[in-house]
Amino acid sequence: MAKISINLGSGTIEKSSDIVVGIDLGTTNSLIAVIDGETKAPVALSDSDNNHVITPSVLYRHPDGHFLVGDAAKDMLVKHPEQTVYSVKRLLGKSFNDVSEFEASYGYKIIDEDEDRLVKIKLENQFYTPIELSAEILKELKSKAEAKLKLEISKAVITVPAYFNDAQRQATRDAGKLAGLEVLRIVNEPTAASLAYGIGLDADKEKVVAVYDLGGGTFDISILRIEDGIFEVLATNGNTFLGGDDFDQAIMKHWLDGHEVKFSDLSKRESQQLRLLAEEAKKKVCTTGPYVGSFRNTSLTLAESEFNQLIEPLVDKTIDCCKNALADSGLELNEIEEVVFVGGSTRVPFVVKTVSDYFAKSTIENTLNPDETVALGAAIEADILAGNRRDLLLLDVTPLSLGIETLGGLMDVIIPRNSRVPFKAGRNYTTSIDGQVNLKISVYQGERGKVSENRKLAEFVLNGIPAMPAGIPKVEIAFILDADGILKVRAKELRSGVEQTIDVKPQYGLTDAEVETMLKDSLSNAQKDMDYRVLHEAINESEYLIKSTEKFVANNRLTLNDDELGAIEKHVNTLTLAVAQKDKDQIQTAQDALNEYTKPFAERMMDNTISTALKGKSIE
Repeated sequence: MAKISINLGSGTIEKSSDIVVGIDLGTTNSLIAVIDGETKAPVALSDSDNNHVITPSVLYRHPDGHFLVGDAAKDMLVKHPEQTVYSVKRLLGKSFNDVSEFEASYGYKIIDEDEDRLVKIKLENQFYTPIELSAEILKELKSKAEAKLKLEISKAVITVPAYFNDAQRQATRDAGKLAGLEVLRIVNEPTAASLAYGIGLDADKEKVVAVYDLGGGTFDISILRIEDGIFEVLATNGNTFLGGDDFDQAIMKHWLDGHEVKFSDLSKRESQQLRLLAEEAKKKVCTTGPYVGSFRNTSLTLAESEFNQLIEPLVDKTIDCCKNALADSGLELNEIEEVVFVGGSTRVPFVVKTVSDYFAKSTIENTLNPDETVALGAAIEADILAGNRRDLLLLDVTPLSLGIETLGGLMDVIIPRNSRVPFKAGRNYTTSIDGQVNLKISVYQGERGKVSENRKLAEFVLNGIPAMPAGIPKVEIAFILDADGILKVRAKELRSGVEQTIDVKPQYGLTDAEVETMLKDSLSNAQKDMDYRVLHEAINESEYLIKSTEKFVANNRLTLNDDELGAIEKHVNTLTLAVAQKDKDQIQTAQDALNEYTKPFAERMMDNTISTALKGKSIE
């Protein structure tokens, strides 16, 4: 792959036709990053106007079926809560049974089609999987990068929480594929964070690091040993349903309980309003002081001490995960040399103090923007995979054990959790019935002894085993876990050579045919989608311009004459009509005309303001 060179000062780019980007597909926010070819440093890409690096992981479905993603969608959370989706990452690889207790807190409708299949989201009269919605976020990031770099983007490294299971990793890969990206690697977020901090870049130093990653919706802790440029994940633990969103929920519950109100008593719009107020309160008490607000004409307050008490049980859960990871790593607490903070929720002072106390560290590595750390590390891994760096090697681990069902519904582990990936392991089995010619193989992931308490990933039948007495056939079952933590299973009867190999495609993912169909649809509608995007960006800008103009007129009506007021009204009406007719060219023309006409008035008002301020004063 050719290198990309971005001069951040001049904005000039050395063109390449094959860029690999790093993507942090987050619960709350998502980012995309690349390596600056001149400085060799990773940079998070802003939009083409250099305004926003972070893209909120929020989607709004317009009535005509198109999606708005990011800040534009976030504005719709209260206006159209049932059509606006947030925290979709939490639903990846999940069944309704997994999330049913949280369903009431979402503004949008989660569908209970089948408790054992992938949860679906209903928007208007359409049903979407979390994979499809995640793909829309990835498309937005891809579009942002292409607009910024003036290049086509087709390859990416995407990060996931270290504790994501096989179904969630496969769902992430499917989302990338659906967005038109070749996902070269799924990388654990803690590993990416370590890379971003430059830990391990000095090949002469050995270090044991704990990466504490608390984001909007997920938490994981990883213990890494970094030596000679090799990143070895010794152990990982975490919770894919624990993060800043839960801090917000705790605040909401506290407020509702204080007024004897239940979640179910709130409308969808009220639920979103309260959730956003809780998020605002969280940020306020963590930075400037106590929060005071109102909801339903009722006062809402939150002090830092109250907030700390509310989140203490949640933060304690993260410490329990830290203890489990440390035990799995075989290390003592005093052997952890450095603690790295990742994720926006690590800005909370109570989190910083609690984690610092547990690890007995007076300082925590949190100098980088916690929202950008993972994306920056993903860009470094992308650079490694592109062949531009040969001094680093990442050795991640699988977070959960993988095995098969044996007699009595028991879980027989073939690949233990915390095994390095890529990894291959096998074991021999036999038949239990005389003359048995078929053998059903059920693949599970989890740590429980009974398969019914673990996650079923796949099931297939090895056919054509020669009829022999029970116990005579020798069936080798091999598990091959690739670098992304995604599994292949091979079953082979050694005496006859009968063999079958499958890629484990969890029932929570999309089939290749479904992905292919959706991808074709997205490609065939690419121009239509782009036209829609441009039009609605123009409409949004026009609506803002109209409101600003009306506010300007209201504040300055006494200083404008009747002709000027009439002309402004005429320009506003022309723009309003163009918006109603959804004509992009007319909208642009009307915008330019309104801006051009009102510009002298703004300058006049500024001069009047300055004159009034200086009246009676002398300037030496």
